[in-house]
Amino acid sequence: MKDSVFYAKRPNNLKRIAGNIIKIAGNDRNVAFYGQMGVGKTTLIRYLCQSLGVMAVVTSPTFTLVNEYPSDDGPVFHFDFYRISKASEVLDLGIDEYFDSGSWCLIEWPEKVEELLPVSIVRVILTENPDSSRLIRVEIP
Repeated sequence: MKDSVFYAKRPNNLKRIAGNIIKIAGNDRNVAFYGQMGVGKTTLIRYLCQSLGVMAVVTSPTFTLVNEYPSDDGPVFHFDFYRISKASEVLDLGIDEYFDSGSWCLIEWPEKVEELLPVSIVRVILTENPDSSRLIRVEIP
């Protein structure tokens, strides 16, 4: 596994990092975002969607579980599993079909469905530093 590490002093630094994540991910379009509440997962996903050509407003699908955004390269799916109590709750979504679609699948709170995630998934771990900056580690399978 290859890791890439990025440092964001300010939230707008995440835009550059989002572009790098797309390049690093290559053909791996399933991306899981790990980190505490408020660390910037949704903000990073917004920038990632912008980099992918999404023109729609990107919001966290906390209550709907998944949002679909049109892009120049096909749909981008944004999942938020924060409110899931058991992984089996997302099976009715047809989660495997999303992961196998070849479309970008951007997943917040993936630890809630860890056993359902594809083996080949890009993991993005966000950590807040004492000075409020962010450390972003990207793990490629």
